[in-house]
Amino acid sequence: MIDLRKMEQFVAVAEERHFHRAAHRLGMSQPPLTVAIKRLEEDLGVGLIERGGNRILGLTAAGHAFLREARETLRQAHYAIRMAQETAAGLTGLVRLGYVGSALYGRLPDTVRAFRQARPDVRLELREATTATQIVGLLNGTLDAAIIIPPLADAEGIDLHGFDHDRLCMALPIDHPLSRQDRLTLADLADEAFILWPMIEGRGFHLQVIRLCADAGFAPRIMQEAHGMHAVLSLVAVGAGVSIVPESMADFRPDRIAYRAIAAPEAAFELSLAVREPTPATKAFVMIATEPLGSIEH
Repeated sequence: MIDLRKMEQFVAVAEERHFHRAAHRLGMSQPPLTVAIKRLEEDLGVGLIERGGNRILGLTAAGHAFLREARETLRQAHYAIRMAQETAAGLTGLVRLGYVGSALYGRLPDTVRAFRQARPDVRLELREATTATQIVGLLNGTLDAAIIIPPLADAEGIDLHGFDHDRLCMALPIDHPLSRQDRLTLADLADEAFILWPMIEGRGFHLQVIRLCADAGFAPRIMQEAHGMHAVLSLVAVGAGVSIVPESMADFRPDRIAYRAIAAPEAAFELSLAVREPTPATKAFVMIATEPLGSIEH
């Protein structure tokens, strides 16, 4: 096998057409270089250089062919080294990021923008999904990071990092009689048909809504379930019922949906960034995503 050092030595000699200049370029003395090229020819079993005494007259046909391929081999070797170093430093690679729908209305867009500016050679793939689906993705290796709503069940080995804050609010069709009330409380929705998401898709979040309703003196009458917050709100928009949704999503279809605040402290909730066995690129994303919001925006 011909090592890369011998290729570098030959390329220097072939390009300089002079052993002394090539040796100077390589940072070595001339005699060892002359010996190295002779051994390279012996190892290959062909002559590479046409000599006239101690002078280089040119390259043989084999020398020209070897020079062309040696340059390409060295280029690829240097590229492989650089890719390995950049991957280890989190400067290149792939981050597959899942997120709950409401995250798009908080700090996620600024986080994505900041990461792409800081790591332009890392490919970032975004996938909207429920908390439960994202946890499965982390566990089976189809996701590298996930923005979810805790608490989690059956998520051993997953690390959580604080990411964002939000609150729950009421969502009603814009033409609903209750939407015209200046002061609306959760108890006013006791007799309404509710649209929620299946508990299996976000147990903690689902239970928080049930507890808020219980504290207001009623159990929600769930008439329909929808997968994902955008689907829930789309049903509210067409008058299928009312719901309790993240306040950050109040810009979604404001022409068709009336949003009303819930004053209870228990309406607040957290979004977390979840990772499991992160790659260097994912660690770089976590570092940027958990910076204070002001530093991300700037």
